[in-house]
Amino acid sequence: MAHIPLPEDLPGISGAFVFRPETAKPMRELAHILLHEPNSLTPGERELIATYVSSQNDCYFCQTSHGAAAASHLGGDEVVRLVKTDYESSPVSPKLKALLAIAGKVQRDGKLVTAEDVERARREGASDVEIHDTVLIAAAFCMYNRYVDGLDTWQPRETGMYAQMGQHLAKQGYLKSSR
Repeated sequence: MAHIPLPEDLPGISGAFVFRPETAKPMRELAHILLHEPNSLTPGERELIATYVSSQNDCYFCQTSHGAAAASHLGGDEVVRLVKTDYESSPVSPKLKALLAIAGKVQRDGKLVTAEDVERARREGASDVEIHDTVLIAAAFCMYNRYVDGLDTWQPRETGMYAQMGQHLAKQGYLKSSR
């Protein structure tokens, strides 16, 4: 049961967004820009960053819904599972591994990101925009994860619902609810 009265039929962040639509709008817009709009990182790569950060924050709703969106982009969930388990040995590009290292440090404490981390990402081909967006995705998902968990939102374990949500997010983006 959520800490405040949220719609009982809307899981995770969806119920919180209905509770405060005036804050939902800019939060949805930020997620849409970071994860869905054209960028040199693919939507699947950006969803993997969001999923990894959410898994490190142990936010079930966010890691599962964004993992489903990543799987929708990537054609399956094996890479998602491997990135969450050990991204360094996962079958993603060296550039994405370097960006995930930065995202993981931001998740713990942004001050942990070093010039060496950024240089590694650049050596692997990351642009300044990709480094910027990785940091912002990681920081934003720390906020989204804490929002979902801090209100103790309903986070069902039904995987089919997340697969459907992931397909909606991959195709439609973040401006409108998948429910």
